[in-house]
Amino acid sequence: MKKVLERLHENEKLSKEEAKEILKRISSREFSDVQITGFISVFQMRDITLDELQGFREALMDLCLKLDFSEFDTIDMCGTGGDGKNTFNISTLSSFVVAGAGYKVAKHGNYGVSSVSGSSNVLEAMGYKFTNDEKELRDQLRDANITFLHAPLFHHAMAAVGPVRKEMKMKTFFNMLGPLVNPSNPQNQISGVFSRTLARVYQYFFQNQNDKKYAVIYGLDGYDEISLTDDFIVRDNKGKHLYNPEILGLKRVKQSDIFGGNTIEEAADIFRNIIDGKGTHAQNDVVCANAALAIQIMNDDDRSFLECFEEAKESLHGGKAKKSLQLITGY
Repeated sequence: MKKVLERLHENEKLSKEEAKEILKRISSREFSDVQITGFISVFQMRDITLDELQGFREALMDLCLKLDFSEFDTIDMCGTGGDGKNTFNISTLSSFVVAGAGYKVAKHGNYGVSSVSGSSNVLEAMGYKFTNDEKELRDQLRDANITFLHAPLFHHAMAAVGPVRKEMKMKTFFNMLGPLVNPSNPQNQISGVFSRTLARVYQYFFQNQNDKKYAVIYGLDGYDEISLTDDFIVRDNKGKHLYNPEILGLKRVKQSDIFGGNTIEEAADIFRNIIDGKGTHAQNDVVCANAALAIQIMNDDDRSFLECFEEAKESLHGGKAKKSLQLITGY
């Protein structure tokens, strides 16, 4: 590790194979927490390269417990986190809206590291029981159109860096990997990222994935999802697009409109309120906007964003999203 750190501090980059090897060695607990912290800190000070991202990703996928959901056409909606905005659980709620609309969602997530409540925190509060039993997860997909993959049950190698990440309490390159290491490798992917540079790297990454339908979201004000607070960029199979809420027929919202609460309990209350159909206009629009993009990605026709948005609204306000939640949690 000493030689690697010396190279990195001289601004050298790792090849894909080097990145893959070093992360596997970190996962096997060859290094101390101090050495791991030093390694992680490098990527706090400079952008990650495509080769490094691919190498880290391959290491985690080689080591993870994989799932075969190939009988379904699934989508994952997972942001990197780390945008520091502390929104409510938008991608998780949007996932249930997409499921309620009839699409299969294999949601990958974890506890919050740099935010109050991650997807695992809020679903645990809803009564969801984490499992890595493939049959049980497949049954959830079949019956509820959604299942949740709690990352630590599939990525045991990540346990080696858990204490360091928890102590650092900030985004790290592991946030960048989260949306890319879904153990079921879904055919469709919506990924929100916290920087313009990372959005480009993600697009290059997805372009190398055979037949993957994807959309990478970056808000110009730093959000890793469609926040409706400002213009946002979407990079997908068809190229790069700049949108604003007005173009989509929606109103802009304020940052305070999508605040996620100060505790897990507050985040869970916000989640319940929205899934119960009692969310504010701003909260509902943000959830349905993100769900609409996923629905649009899942369809091969030229369905407009507005049509997909209406489909998402029907799922949320018609109780279909809540039904999907009830089927896997008993809520």
